Amino acid sequence: MKALCCHKNGSIELIDKPVPEIQDSKDAIVKVKMSAICTSDLHIMHGAVPRAVPETVLGHEFVGEVVSVGNDVKKLKIGSRVAANCITFCGECFFCKKGFINNCTNGGWEIGCRIDGCQAEYVRVPFADTGLSVLPDEVSYKNALFVGDILSSGYFGAELCEIKKGDIIAVIGAGPVGLCAMNCAKLLGAEKIIAIDIDEYRLNLAQSKNFADYIINPAKENTEKQVQIITEGHGADGVIEAAGGENTFELAWRIARPNSVVALVAMYEKNQTLPLPEMYGKNLIFKTGGVDAIHCDKLIQHIKNGEINTDFLITHTVNFDNILEGYKIFEEKQDNCLKVAIVYE
Repeated sequence: MKALCCHKNGSIELIDKPVPEIQDSKDAIVKVKMSAICTSDLHIMHGAVPRAVPETVLGHEFVGEVVSVGNDVKKLKIGSRVAANCITFCGECFFCKKGFINNCTNGGWEIGCRIDGCQAEYVRVPFADTGLSVLPDEVSYKNALFVGDILSSGYFGAELCEIKKGDIIAVIGAGPVGLCAMNCAKLLGAEKIIAIDIDEYRLNLAQSKNFADYIINPAKENTEKQVQIITEGHGADGVIEAAGGENTFELAWRIARPNSVVALVAMYEKNQTLPLPEMYGKNLIFKTGGVDAIHCDKLIQHIKNGEINTDFLITHTVNFDNILEGYKIFEEKQDNCLKVAIVYE
């Protein structure tokens, strides 16, 4: 089969590899129908993910059809249409039982990082019963492509903010995760959303989709001042930082009102500074970490009910044979690219 390998020097290449086989009784083999390129894939290529294993097949966002299952797989059968979780988790260890699946002692985020990922014709999924969600007939592969990663990340950020009805939530970054966070924040009861980004196209998209009630471009206006005006001097009731820029961490805590939550779901390539003396008295709670994507089945139900739709995020589509071109489009953000979908048939 064809597979996209990330070499030790960060270069990527489409190579021939054997079709994966069942290695454990809880495994499933999935024929990939559609996958996507994620910023995390670029971080791996740039050497910013220390856990990543060189010569691994990239990719962790995918949907497909189950073609083989291990003897201990109960939920799935051959022919099941599935969406994949970006995290492999056992569901039984100390952390999984508490819902902290990103810290699973038997799994953790592995696919496309430490074991071969989905940018291949077939992929092996460990702990398949927990890592794969069966799709109802009403939900297409396209509808569900982002369930297990960026949609879960957006929901995670909104959930971390402990949103109460009537809250004003600021979201820094109107990229795919930020847009999902806005949608999910409203789903969880936020009254108003402030979208913050330096990309006018993405800001306008957030507003046109009714995800954002206010948009702020820090390159054109004073963000702190505008947030104060919108919130009548209090600051945002919660802040979701989904940008990971040079100064977005500082911006996040500055625009948060006292006694609120700052949820950090962005990946940073550099260490960030926590200036405790400067923020003393704001009594902020910071929450951060890799997504605990435990709500995939719930999110699929929201998609089925028409409460969430992420189809618009797919701005570019390429065939698997042209995946290298897809990476170029995504990394350079050509033609206002948000997400590139890779199709396999």
